[in-house]
Amino acid sequence: MGEFKGFMKYNKQSLSELSLVDRLSNHEVFQQRFTKEDASIQGACCMDCGTPFCQTGQPYGRETIGCPIGNYIPEWNDLVYHQDFKTAYERLSETNNFSEFTGRVCPAPCENSCVMKINRESVAIKGIERTIIDEAYDNGWVQPKYPEDNKPQTIAIVGSGPAGLTAAEELNIKGLK
Repeated sequence: MGEFKGFMKYNKQSLSELSLVDRLSNHEVFQQRFTKEDASIQGACCMDCGTPFCQTGQPYGRETIGCPIGNYIPEWNDLVYHQDFKTAYERLSETNNFSEFTGRVCPAPCENSCVMKINRESVAIKGIERTIIDEAYDNGWVQPKYPEDNKPQTIAIVGSGPAGLTAAEELNIKGLK
C-alpha cells in the first residue's frame, strides 16, 4: 500500500481553508480539497500496517475506533497514490452511500485510529476521501442508481439522518418504494 516508506518521507497535510473574510462574503465551501498530486502524496503515507484499525469501526468504550461504516481506507489510499481516482471512487461507493457528506462532516475517527498516530501524525484520510468524491463529481462518475424492477411493497423509513438516508437508498435500489 502506498509508497514504500512513504510514511517516513511525507508529513500529514491539512486541507486549506478560505479566510474568514472570504467565508463571510459567500456561501461557498470553506474547506478546500487536495490537488490530485497532494492526495497522491497523502495516499503514499498509508503504510499497509497489517491490521487496518482505521477501517475497523469497532466500539471502544463510548467512542468508535476506526470508520463506523467500514470504508476500505487502505485500498483507496493506495489507489489514490497511484492516481486511479475512478477505481478509488468505486471502492468508496461500495461501503459509503453518501461520501459527499462524510468527506465533509465526518469527525474522522479513522484518523485517530491510524497506526501512525502512535508516534506521529496520521494519514489525511478525510482529505483523501473528500478529494475522491469531488473528483468523481467533476468527472461525472456519480450517477443515480435505479432499480431493475419495482416491487409492490412500500417501506417507511423513520429518520432522515445518514442511517435513514442510506436505508432508503439501499431499499430503492432493490425496487422497494
